[in-house]
Amino acid sequence: MTRDLHPPIEPYDSGLLDVGDGNQVYWETCGNPDGKPALVVHGGPGSGAGEGWRRPFDPDRYRIVLFDQRGCGRSTPHAADPATDMRHNTTAHLIADMERLREHLGIGRWLLHGGSWGSTLALAYAQTHPARVSEMVIAAVTTTRRSEIDWLYRGVGRFYPEQWERFRDAGGGGDDVVAAYARLMEDPDPAVRERATLDWCAWEDAVLSGEPGDAKNVYTERPPADRIAFVRICARYFAHGAWLAEGQLIRDAGRLAGIPGVLIHGRLDLGGPLHTAWELSKAWPGAELQIVGNAGHVGSAEARGRVMDALDRFAAAHPATEGGQPIA
Repeated sequence: MTRDLHPPIEPYDSGLLDVGDGNQVYWETCGNPDGKPALVVHGGPGSGAGEGWRRPFDPDRYRIVLFDQRGCGRSTPHAADPATDMRHNTTAHLIADMERLREHLGIGRWLLHGGSWGSTLALAYAQTHPARVSEMVIAAVTTTRRSEIDWLYRGVGRFYPEQWERFRDAGGGGDDVVAAYARLMEDPDPAVRERATLDWCAWEDAVLSGEPGDAKNVYTERPPADRIAFVRICARYFAHGAWLAEGQLIRDAGRLAGIPGVLIHGRLDLGGPLHTAWELSKAWPGAELQIVGNAGHVGSAEARGRVMDALDRFAAAHPATEGGQPIA
């Protein structure tokens, strides 16, 4: 089933939340102030929450919260600035920021929606604060295991050997390609950082190039500052395995028992193969896996329709009875 996104909407409130360590996290709320609370967890890491993330939700039924994770989008300081200290930008920091934002907005529980890296961060938050999560709708499921990182930045090279060889050699030709790019993104020479950014984005685009639909130059054509921030954050997170134990999010999926979840994943997702979503669905009591046969990592019209259907279903089954009342 395919569906059109809801019409564009503007935030009715927004701000910068002081989360400590000199960081200000941008947030905004859209839709119905009395609606069912939902948090959008964007991907990357480092991609920022674009306006399109507002539109899968029915604005009459949802109170939609978006935020830009540390270092990207409208949050400050921005990772494109080489002076920005990245030591205070880890998965644990982002989880704490999400919880601080929930408290700031006076929300008891909220639905989480995200994709790709956003699914990893949503899972990590939900396993840390399960009492604060009402439901989850995640697409292009990843858990950022080192095996998944190795597949995306090495294993997929068997399908695109010429592009991968260029990507590897531009990073210095060493065994740990991701760590090499993380070092390049901290080089004091802006020309080195820019070249590394373009080489990283060219590889990301190559992986998407074989997917159904129009997925050309998704990364390369981003605005320069956003592109640099994305690669700097992404390479740093992946070089550290997102500071997660290998297999942690699947191992601890039992903590999600009682949280309804819909996992939507394209069978043709080359960069993040279906196997991870399949494993997670087996480990998460009550999770529902929907496989979209004609979709890759960036999704499709059918995948979008399934996301919207899941959001509508949860809004109908569990409307905004919690409002802004915190749960004790």
